[in-house]
Amino acid sequence: MKNIRVVFMGTPDFAVPVLEKLIEHTNVVLVVSQPDRMVGRKHEIKPTPIKEMAIKHNIPVFQPEKIKEDYEQVRSAKPDLLITCAYGQIIPEEVLQLPRIGAFNVHASLLPKYRGGAPIHHCLINGDEKTGVTIMYMEKKMDAGDIVSQVEYQITKEDNVGTLHEILSQMGAKLLIETLPSIIEGTNLRTKQDESKVTFAYNIKREEEHLDLKDTGKNIINKIRGLNPWPMANILVNDEEYKILEAYFEEKNNITPSTVRELRKDAIGIDVLDGTIYLTKIKPFGKRIMSVKDYLNGVKKEDILKWQIR
Repeated sequence: MKNIRVVFMGTPDFAVPVLEKLIEHTNVVLVVSQPDRMVGRKHEIKPTPIKEMAIKHNIPVFQPEKIKEDYEQVRSAKPDLLITCAYGQIIPEEVLQLPRIGAFNVHASLLPKYRGGAPIHHCLINGDEKTGVTIMYMEKKMDAGDIVSQVEYQITKEDNVGTLHEILSQMGAKLLIETLPSIIEGTNLRTKQDESKVTFAYNIKREEEHLDLKDTGKNIINKIRGLNPWPMANILVNDEEYKILEAYFEEKNNITPSTVRELRKDAIGIDVLDGTIYLTKIKPFGKRIMSVKDYLNGVKKEDILKWQIR
């Protein structure tokens, strides 16, 4: 496959293993990524992870503000294949028509479930038992192209966004390389998505990060996992935001939702609809992420029992 000219389009860490595999097995002639942005408190300009990988391998990088208006460099690259993974912009039809063989996307869900930018978050928040990766044809409509191949992953109770991000990233890279020979030879499968089964996984909004302590313990724990380690679930304690990274749930009777029920040596128990969630890893307002055991060593226990939580 080393004679196959590939233009790769991607931006975040998730796409890096995919690009690595393509560099190893094909001829990546151009990398397209989102423009560099300011990050952190110092507002330093930081290159995207995909740009860093491309520079490491001496591959030209193209970073248009709007790919729909500026894509001549992609045309000039004369690609056989266009491969995308978490690029971050809608790619116009004119670009999708440029590659000789076709345009394909690596997507972190079992399509047609979870079209959109946050499939990993939503599968955990919704308590799914499995997820996976799909290789699909690109088309103008978001994540709606025909399916070429898929691989499944059984979600464990220990999984969160961070672990799934790494697992599915590696699985996607492996699946793509396994699928490419049939794509190049024109023998690949092509299955239309069942539109009656389509669901969407839009990017998480700021207000969606807040935990509803009148919900069930199961739903709350799923949401904590589905927002860990980013953007992190939160509650308000005495009107200050506390981010919650890890917790467990126990069914209880005689509960009063949104109140502190008890303190354990390594957990703070807060009542919810059908029991108590025990916080074990938090980020208090203005402080670093820490275990609740460490947090409890530095505060007055009686003050915590008086928390006003919402």
